[in-house]
Amino acid sequence: MVSADVARNIVGIIGNLISFGLFLSPVPTFWRICKAKNVEEFKPDPYLATLMNCLLWFFYGLPIVHPNSTLVLTINGIGLVIKGTYIIIFIIYAAKNTRVLSIHKILLHAPNPCHAPVLCMQWKMLGVLAIQAVFMAAVVAGVLVGAHTHEKRSMIVGILCIIFGSIMYASLLTIMGRVIRTKSVEYMPFFLSLVNFLNGLCWTGYALIKFDIYITIPNALGTIFGLIQLIL
Repeated sequence: MVSADVARNIVGIIGNLISFGLFLSPVPTFWRICKAKNVEEFKPDPYLATLMNCLLWFFYGLPIVHPNSTLVLTINGIGLVIKGTYIIIFIIYAAKNTRVLSIHKILLHAPNPCHAPVLCMQWKMLGVLAIQAVFMAAVVAGVLVGAHTHEKRSMIVGILCIIFGSIMYASLLTIMGRVIRTKSVEYMPFFLSLVNFLNGLCWTGYALIKFDIYITIPNALGTIFGLIQLIL
C-alpha cells in the first residue's frame, strides 16, 4: 500500500508538470504580442497577480518557513522566472505603444496625451511591481524577525498566500467579463482554461492528502474558476 508521503509526492510532481504547462500556456499570446509589437486588448493584471502569488508561495515553501515543501518551492521558483519574462515583454511593448500614441496625440494637438488608456500602462505596471517588491521585503523581514517557529511562520505566510492566491484567481474575472460582453473567447484560450482547472484540482488533492489548509483554499477556488471558464 502506498504511504501518504509517497502519494503526496506523486501528486505534487504531477502538479509541478501541470503548473509548468499553466505557466507556459500564455506563450502563444506573448508570441502574438511580439509579432504585432502591440499589447492590443490584453491585460497585465493576471500576470502581475500571478507573480506576487509565486513570490509568496516560494517563500512559503522555503525550509525556514514550511519544511518538506520542496515541490511547492520548485514550481514557484520556475513560475517567478517565466512570469517575470512575460511582464518584461508586456512593459516593452506597452512602452512602444506609448511612444507611438504620444507622438500621434501631439501631432493632433491633443491637450493630454495620457488620456489614451494604453499610454500610461507601463508606468502603472512598474508602480505595481515596486509596491510588490516593498511589500515582499516587509513580509520576509517581519516573518523572520517576528515569528520564531515553523508553525507561526507557516500560518502568517499561508494566510497571505490564501489572500493573494484568491486575488490571482479573481483577476481572471476581468477576462471572463470581456468574454461575456463580447461573446468571444479570443482573449481566454480554451487550453489555458483547461490547464487552470487541472492545476487547481491537482494541488487541491495534494493539500488534502496531508491536510494543508493554506494550499487547499486558494487551489479549490482555482478549480472552481477554471470550471467556470470551461463552461463559458
